[in-house]
Amino acid sequence: MSTTTTAPRVKRELPPLMSVSDSAAERLRSLYSKAEAGKLLHIGVKTKGCSGLAYDLSFVDAPAPSDERVTDKGITILVDRKASLYLIGTMMDYEVKAMSAGFTFVNPNEKGRCGCGESFHV
Repeated sequence: MSTTTTAPRVKRELPPLMSVSDSAAERLRSLYSKAEAGKLLHIGVKTKGCSGLAYDLSFVDAPAPSDERVTDKGITILVDRKASLYLIGTMMDYEVKAMSAGFTFVNPNEKGRCGCGESFHV
């Protein structure tokens, strides 16, 4: 009679769905207190551009049943559950440049971007 014992599987911790940089948190605090008061930023992914996918940002009054709620640095954002596989581990930043300003994403799942930076693929 032989017995085989297997060690219990060690569950590794998943990375956070998303995080926000200090500058993104500061910008969202400003938007949430003024122009977008009472709303939340909703982030999704849609088919667009030459690489296939693009980030889709909008302000919504309330979360949809399929939204994931992410809170980081005291700021809450909503992530479309259908986009979560594309966004796991992504950090949202806010950049101000000489001629533009806006939210940017550092996404470890991206395999490439189009030349204009509008879209990405995984």
